[in-house]
Amino acid sequence: MAPHLKSYEDCLAYCAQQGMRLSKQRQFILKLLWNTDEHLSARAIYDRLNQQNAKVGHTSVYQNLDALARAGAIERVERAEGCLYSHQTLPHSHVHCLEDGSLFDVVVALPSDLVTAIELQTGLKVIDYRIEFFAYREEK
Repeated sequence: MAPHLKSYEDCLAYCAQQGMRLSKQRQFILKLLWNTDEHLSARAIYDRLNQQNAKVGHTSVYQNLDALARAGAIERVERAEGCLYSHQTLPHSHVHCLEDGSLFDVVVALPSDLVTAIELQTGLKVIDYRIEFFAYREEK
């Protein structure tokens, strides 16, 4: 598990510590993800980079996203329709909108007695958790 990365610069330092090469393409991807709070598909990342005149090939985007996610430098949310990518943030959960597919980060703290009950039931020490919520927009 990667440490909490607070900035683009923290992310670059973390990648260097992991022995990752910080190519221009990789830096373009990381900077794009750190400059938005959105969860983006690989295609959206490719399109935005090309709109910014950052010359990154389609295959290179996919390969770099995979390497960065495996290293824990970025977040990857796997969904049936494809993965979404985001910069690292504090531990959080997600709310999936079932109408338009949007994804929202939310911080959820479980009561400590529930975490303790889970540890007792499994015999494992919980160090982190994520909860996935699925929702519809409320009509107003």
